Amino acid sequence: MTRRILIIVMGLALFIVLGSSKPTSILSDPNIIIINKLEIKILGSSSVNKFNCSNSFPYKDTIYLNSATKNCLKSKISMNNFDCGHKIMNKDLKKTVKATEFPNSTVTITDIKPFGTDYKCNLTFQITNKTLSFKNLLLKNTNQTLEGIIALKFSDAGLLPPSKMGGLIKVKDKFTIQFYLYKS
Repeated sequence: MTRRILIIVMGLALFIVLGSSKPTSILSDPNIIIINKLEIKILGSSSVNKFNCSNSFPYKDTIYLNSATKNCLKSKISMNNFDCGHKIMNKDLKKTVKATEFPNSTVTITDIKPFGTDYKCNLTFQITNKTLSFKNLLLKNTNQTLEGIIALKFSDAGLLPPSKMGGLIKVKDKFTIQFYLYKS
């Protein structure tokens, strides 16, 4: 009887120990970052208010750090899927970025390298018929994301900031693009 109890207790102890262990895998490799979602926000202001338009979608890719493997994350972004929280603002954004003529923009992130606890990369952003390039862009590393910020002017992309009511309401030429690469 005591032998049975001892076997049961040892079996339970073994089960608890093995059940709490984590398998070694690609997920625990600090030189590999698995991306499962991409989110882009466009932030700016007008003479009346601030605006925040966002677009997020599933995006699967892997970043290999300290490796001979070249990193290149590339994604098409539907300009029609941005949500500014208001129907009229959505329409204005689509008109401003010429979504009818250029329904997709493209973002390409290359040469991702460690930079302290964060990362640096090269980013190319194609919007309408303009290509904007950024070298050594900082990617802030958080528990859940890699975050990048780009400050632009509408004129950098060959676009005119929208205005309403005969120019009484004007969107300022400066805006910010924030992008988030969500980690698995």
